[in-house]
Amino acid sequence: MMEVSLTDVAEENLGELDSFVAKRIVNKLRWFAENFDSFAPQELAGRLKGFYKLRVGDWRVVYSVETGKSKIIVHFIDHRSRVYK
Repeated sequence: MMEVSLTDVAEENLGELDSFVAKRIVNKLRWFAENFDSFAPQELAGRLKGFYKLRVGDWRVVYSVETGKSKIIVHFIDHRSRVYK
């Protein structure tokens, strides 16, 4: 199982969301951490190269992975209409 860590920006993003959406994202992150080995991360391109995305409805969780430490670091969370701009 992977450990999930949120940056200050990601925590702020999560706190600004509707509680229902925030709960969905937290639940998806827990599930993702437990099942990480079953997935191939979706790497991003362009200015977000080196990061990966996790889709939660219309929201995107942008993260990186520290494999040696078994850690997922969430860098920010944003609506899909804004995350790639």
